[in-house]
Amino acid sequence: MYKKIIVPLDGSELSESVLDHVITIATSCQVPEVVLIRVREPLDNSVRVALDAEIASELDQAYHDEADNYLKSIAKLLEQKDIAVKTEVLAGNPAKEIIEYSSNNDVDLIIMSTHGRSGVSRIVFGSVADKVIRQTEVPILLKPAGHIAIK
Repeated sequence: MYKKIIVPLDGSELSESVLDHVITIATSCQVPEVVLIRVREPLDNSVRVALDAEIASELDQAYHDEADNYLKSIAKLLEQKDIAVKTEVLAGNPAKEIIEYSSNNDVDLIIMSTHGRSGVSRIVFGSVADKVIRQTEVPILLKPAGHIAIK
């Protein structure tokens, strides 16, 4: 049923909370490829202007390397479960990059978590998950940040 699943991770424990679901779906559905992605936002132009070009480039590379190492460490955990994993570090607006990657790479399912923002913080920072839900045609398994137990 699923041939390619993407899993956006931001380095937080909350984003990693989807991994049990990824493992269950990937193994039970014999998914040929799981792609872990991390989107890093590029340095702000005002920061770039304030920094020497070489230092800005080194900082960009350091951010990329950190993201790549992080994804590879998560990939090892999935590979131990016999899941075929690929990693991708993308740069740009997280929601936009997730949407573009999924539509340009024949993705069958996106599995991601929400960060549980509400009120003013949600208005100010927005929600990557909300934007992805509203703008993609790819099915999404969305794990909420928390839940209310019904008694």
